[in-house]
Amino acid sequence: MPKELISILIALAVVFAIAFVLGLVLALADKFLRVEEDKRIEEVTGMLAGANCGGCGYPGCAGLAAAVVNKEVDNLNSCRPTKPEAKEKIKQYLRETPGPDGSTINLK
Repeated sequence: MPKELISILIALAVVFAIAFVLGLVLALADKFLRVEEDKRIEEVTGMLAGANCGGCGYPGCAGLAAAVVNKEVDNLNSCRPTKPEAKEKIKQYLRETPGPDGSTINLK
């Protein structure tokens, strides 16, 4: 075999070995460093009016939903576009649905 071909094959082997090791590191990082997001945030966001007006003081409905689920807010009064029936549905959902830590939320 010519010397140039051997050099090319060695270079390819080194590149593939580096790619394999980096891929393995990424897979392990994904498994052990994953941050579990509370699924209730997405559900509550869907139950809100969806106006994204910011009138509640949070950056849109997703911001308010995250604040409610993270217990930064204890009521939904700041969300004016959401109808009272929808607010009751959200309260019931949060009372009945435990989060990743097993706790539920009782809103006023």
